[in-house]
Amino acid sequence: MTIIRFMTYHHKIRRALRWWSHRQSIKLFLEAEKIRDGLLQETFILRRSLDFLSVDNLDLSLPKTEEFIKEFDNFHHSLMQLSDRLFPTSLQDSLPSAIQCLLEQWAVYFDVDMPAQWQQEPVGRSLIILRVLEELLTIALPETLTSVSIHISLKKLGNTAQLKVQINYPDISTLTLYSNLPELEYLCDSFQFLIVGKCFYRSKNLSLAWYFCW
Repeated sequence: MTIIRFMTYHHKIRRALRWWSHRQSIKLFLEAEKIRDGLLQETFILRRSLDFLSVDNLDLSLPKTEEFIKEFDNFHHSLMQLSDRLFPTSLQDSLPSAIQCLLEQWAVYFDVDMPAQWQQEPVGRSLIILRVLEELLTIALPETLTSVSIHISLKKLGNTAQLKVQINYPDISTLTLYSNLPELEYLCDSFQFLIVGKCFYRSKNLSLAWYFCW
């Protein structure tokens, strides 16, 4: 009986980690596409602009100078955004700060309860927690967000840290749809294995609350 339980758990974790690896691979692929279609094209434009500067012997008009500066600023801003997507600089401050920065990227209002101070987390663990939150929001939020409210809190319960994400859905059919998505089970299993923590959810009325504990 113990062997059967072990094999079942082993299969479950393998399935979850394959899903997690696939999701992260897709993100890296999309980032590479953005670099090829965006940053590399901007680099080519900047390089051509420098060629023209050489040809014109630096005899620039004010509009041309302003245009060149604007192109360079856009390129610099794109690099900063890419850097933050790959590894958020806010993680070096604190996990609550990184979560706040992540939520600002979403075009939706979040009711957020974050502590003013937080213990220093291992950076690798904080990054996984941040990615898990991002995946949860991507999977569990409907495309139409006008009738959905989200509450996110981070707190300490004794020696345990708890990230809670509560989503209030507009009707029972939407709640049922999102609460039964297999991707959410994979996400939960991946978190528990990678963080060595606990993950569970509770449903009440039209709300679904996810708890990530470590």
